[in-house]
Amino acid sequence: MVETYYERLSALDASFLCFEERNSHWHEAAVMVFDAEPLRNADGGLDFDRILNNYEWSFEQVPRYRQRVTKIPLLDHPVWVDDPTFNVRYHIRQVALPQPADERVLKRVCGYLLELPLDLEKPPWEVWVVDGLQNDQFALVTKIHHCMADGISGLAIIQALLGFQPFERKGSPPPWRPRRAPGKTALIGAELKRRLWAPLELLAPLENLDDAVKGARDVIEGLVEASRLGWRPASNTPFNPKHIGPHRRFDWTDVPLGDIKEIKNALGGTVNDVVLATAAGAFGQFLREHRTATSDIDFRALIPVSVRAKKEKKLGNRVAMIMAELPVGERDPVKRLHRVSETMQRLKGSKQALGVSWLGEMGDKVGGRFFTELSRSATRSRPFNVAITNVPGPPIPLYFLGCEMTAIYPMLPMFSNQALAVAVISYNGKVYWGFNSDWDALPDVHDVVEAIVGQFHELREVAASAADASEAPSAPPPGQ
Repeated sequence: MVETYYERLSALDASFLCFEERNSHWHEAAVMVFDAEPLRNADGGLDFDRILNNYEWSFEQVPRYRQRVTKIPLLDHPVWVDDPTFNVRYHIRQVALPQPADERVLKRVCGYLLELPLDLEKPPWEVWVVDGLQNDQFALVTKIHHCMADGISGLAIIQALLGFQPFERKGSPPPWRPRRAPGKTALIGAELKRRLWAPLELLAPLENLDDAVKGARDVIEGLVEASRLGWRPASNTPFNPKHIGPHRRFDWTDVPLGDIKEIKNALGGTVNDVVLATAAGAFGQFLREHRTATSDIDFRALIPVSVRAKKEKKLGNRVAMIMAELPVGERDPVKRLHRVSETMQRLKGSKQALGVSWLGEMGDKVGGRFFTELSRSATRSRPFNVAITNVPGPPIPLYFLGCEMTAIYPMLPMFSNQALAVAVISYNGKVYWGFNSDWDALPDVHDVVEAIVGQFHELREVAASAADASEAPSAPPPGQ
């Protein structure tokens, strides 16, 4: 019997395919900058064959690279199958900029590359090798559709290419033979069987009635908390046009991770709280500078929260989307940080993530269309203003063959009524911010970037003053 293979997408994975619209493309991305000298040929160009060979070796660790999405006939649910026409040279392209291209040029080029949609008839990823950067550097602009991975598993896909020290790939990887996809009848039959068994799987937890009742109570509580914000529009802001256009600007900055830790140690909260408080201050500053009052505004951020088990290595998405109100009207940096910390502490103790995760699991049982339509209808009501994600990355340097990665700037996709999405990742002692924005609705996104830097410096100065005050010797008692 000929071996066949397919893997069903979860309801959450499938929803990201359905979010694709004419001007809203649902790939996430990263711009990784490397020292180029170890990859230079004798003629001064990059050794493109070595780059391709490194990718092909990584396919052994991440088979998803060579798989595409197809649909189960009639039932319309997507599945992964091996792509028999896979060609690595289609997915990895090379472009050279006029030398020496500075950071501003790279940002403009990345904005163009990231606005281009992926071909969903092929494995949904691509890489652009960008040469000609100043200081003898090159960049890998990596795009992966969100149906393929979330932030954590996307980082794992990237790390399959990299090492914790310089390395070489000797020879070519073993030849790859695609597995045949099942026929239409087999796909339909397996899906129908799965859906027929779904009611029994839903009843299985009832074997332990007490646990089932408690679990149901927690889920209902989480759904109520999520719906409290999810079905009420947030305030209208310049970040929320009715429909975004097709063009993108991509901008970035970075701050020292050590400074963030000093801020949280002096003022309280977590690293993520400091990131969100800095963002809230920057959003508030931008809004006020653009004639939007912030004294009585209902400003919310969509924050993906990982529900992935620590040792879970499966690709795909294991996140729950929660919404947090950000105090963009609070101008005092310490009070703003404390308010963010209180909000995040409350959300950690809430059942909101549990309720959203349950909806995804329910979608898997009754068919992904249920979850997709629910998600699409919720996002159309503008329940949040911006999306922010924060992924912890490796604290030590990574290498692509012999080339050290000197920076990584992440990109998060945008919904059709959202002109800004912010992605944050820590790496090797720094925290890197990536700002994906609609060129027409938010042409001055760099004002947000500069506000991030300014608000962070303000927090750092307040924290330094607080630390100095706590270390200052107390005055001696009178008469001594």
